[in-house]
Amino acid sequence: MSTAPDAADYPQTTRTTATRARQRVSYDRELVHAVLDEGYLCHLGFVRDGAPAVLPTLYAREGERLYLHGSTASRPLRAAGGPERGLPVCLTVTHVDGLVLARSAFHHSVNYRSVVVHGTARPVTDTAEKARALDLLVDHVVPGRAADCRPANARELAATAVLVLDLAEVSAKVRGGGPNDDPEDASLPHWSGVLPVRTVHGAPVPHDTERLPAPGYLTAYARG
Repeated sequence: MSTAPDAADYPQTTRTTATRARQRVSYDRELVHAVLDEGYLCHLGFVRDGAPAVLPTLYAREGERLYLHGSTASRPLRAAGGPERGLPVCLTVTHVDGLVLARSAFHHSVNYRSVVVHGTARPVTDTAEKARALDLLVDHVVPGRAADCRPANARELAATAVLVLDLAEVSAKVRGGGPNDDPEDASLPHWSGVLPVRTVHGAPVPHDTERLPAPGYLTAYARG
């Protein structure tokens, strides 16, 4: 995969330069957006009280920024302080596409698509932007749901935190294909190949009090 600079690429920086498997790295915006848009759960890394912390959280992309969902009592929000200071973070999203089984233990691997974002996350303090971001988060996880549920009221908005992170220092990394068996291992009596991995969403399970049929956006739910 080429890493040559292009108008559609994110700029390469010291933090987004790979130290190994550099042929798998890309700064292509379309690829980065596709990986981000297929997922909805990220892992947010930051430093609090001198120690590293990584938390899973929901996210949604709008153009060249990510909105991250949280609570006003969450550690990232408390560490972020005001919008002027923000919180240095490293955010990752990964999709596992296959388990790569080689004839040697050394060459076992995983097929994956991942994105790493470095930057400063800042709390969203504008009420209108926060409400819009929460609708965006709901619709990113389940498209069509924001218009099909009660919107957050003032008390719920006050208890909910949203962080915003610009997509400026970003890289993607992709591994595809089969195992890299050594030629001398080709005759060994061990199976070699790829076990594909995919996420499957089951049929909607209604709440005990539910009397309505499941909406179409749930019965036909799919990602990617």
